[in-house]
Amino acid sequence: MSTTDTVATAAITLTDADLDLRITHASTRRWLADPGLPVDSGLFSFAALTRQGGPRTVADAAGDPGGRLSAELRDQLVIGGLLGPAGLDTESVLLDGVTGEVSTTHFLHDRTDLMDRRPLAPSLPTLVRFAAATDELAGLRGQFADQAGRYGTEAVAEASRRLLAVFEEGADGEPAPFWRMAALIRPLALVAGPGTASGLALDLPVRLLDQEFGRGGVVRFEEVDFPATLTHEPTRRFLCGTGLPEDGFLFQLDTDLPLRTLAEFYADERDLPDDRLPARPEQLIRLGHLVDDHSLVVDGATGAVLSWSESDSALHPLNTDISTLAFTLWLLHREHTIDEESGHALTSDTYDQLALTMIQVLSSIDPTGTTADADWHYWTELFQDEAGGVL
Repeated sequence: MSTTDTVATAAITLTDADLDLRITHASTRRWLADPGLPVDSGLFSFAALTRQGGPRTVADAAGDPGGRLSAELRDQLVIGGLLGPAGLDTESVLLDGVTGEVSTTHFLHDRTDLMDRRPLAPSLPTLVRFAAATDELAGLRGQFADQAGRYGTEAVAEASRRLLAVFEEGADGEPAPFWRMAALIRPLALVAGPGTASGLALDLPVRLLDQEFGRGGVVRFEEVDFPATLTHEPTRRFLCGTGLPEDGFLFQLDTDLPLRTLAEFYADERDLPDDRLPARPEQLIRLGHLVDDHSLVVDGATGAVLSWSESDSALHPLNTDISTLAFTLWLLHREHTIDEESGHALTSDTYDQLALTMIQVLSSIDPTGTTADADWHYWTELFQDEAGGVL
């Protein structure tokens, strides 16, 4: 086995000894020998091949002392895994050594009888091509280089159409659900460009929220509605000019104007000992509430958006600012619309893959709370809650 590094790319290649008799599919053997699998992919890691000294069977990797693995899974070869945020348990990537087909599975070491596999790609070359196209979209390079600098709903629709065409062509019109949701969800990151005019993280297209939630569903504030401690001017301008959805499905805006600080909210609504309140409660302006008894607040001085849990007496970063909060609410609403239009195909049997895709899209736009050093993040936890079914 070797790892080659060139100016263009780095790849993991396998020798005949690495391949042994478990991989009999001729074209797959040739591909693994040269050009091999990419070391650096935004979607997958194949580092397991170098750690393991070559492919291992699922039976070997799972242990399975009771022999409860299905015959379909037992001899599949583990070659890598899906990449996700730190701490998120993701699927392993499997190769069928006889047919060359690629699939995924979740390892359930205590219940190997419940393990199954889901199709991913008909071959390794197709997998690599699909992953490369997705990476090119994320970096706005290669076949998506002409999308650079283009933002808005038309840019989203064009990128989605082109990515889906790549996947359908490579899979005879029937790409695996993982790729279909990638084509429908990942381009949503192109709806807003980096902030220049707004002074915030993002410049949202004019009327984006009105188009998504209906003009009557978006609340805009006036200067008299703001507490004196809301001094962050870009936030004030956004709330006046763009506004926020009154009901963002997971977020309910406070419509008891004017907006109140967290200190004023508790003075008006309920008693809470001062030692239970976060530091500087007069600096935190309550915009509304999220599900699971969380208040959504904005720091009046910096514009940072945070979630406040009264039950845990905990204040956590939620979004970088009001623009990325608005993007998050738009993203959630758009995903629901897409899922309904597809007959709930996104959430039928692949909820975990959808949650992973949504987290990656959000983190590409707003890394707040999704970095490796974050101890807890409301959106990340909520997206992964399959039992709650928020997606």
